[in-house]
Amino acid sequence: MTKINPYIFNIDLEDFDDQVLQASFKTPVLVDFWADWCSPCIAIAPVLSRVVESFEGQVVLAKLEVDEGHNMKLAGQYLVRGFPTIILFKDGKELDRFSSARPAQFIQHFIQQHI
Repeated sequence: MTKINPYIFNIDLEDFDDQVLQASFKTPVLVDFWADWCSPCIAIAPVLSRVVESFEGQVVLAKLEVDEGHNMKLAGQYLVRGFPTIILFKDGKELDRFSSARPAQFIQHFIQQHI
């Protein structure tokens, strides 16, 4: 895990269980399944970061680059069919998801309805 700031960090297959599933019992965790070749992934990244930061720790963001190492296994396990796909985990389970680039207002509403 590499921290970008207190609320945003990079993860991979090896730390997914601890940093997402187990951590989601304390704080909801958004997981951004993304790829560096994906234009919508690049477009949503700064918007997603700003929105998560505005919640000041009520939710955190784990960024999972699907093309690194064995991370594609997680994309398959969670039936991710397009990128970006953002999945919200709470209490160790998937709570909800959305795909493609979305505006800040959509993301804020998505988070607010679940925390």
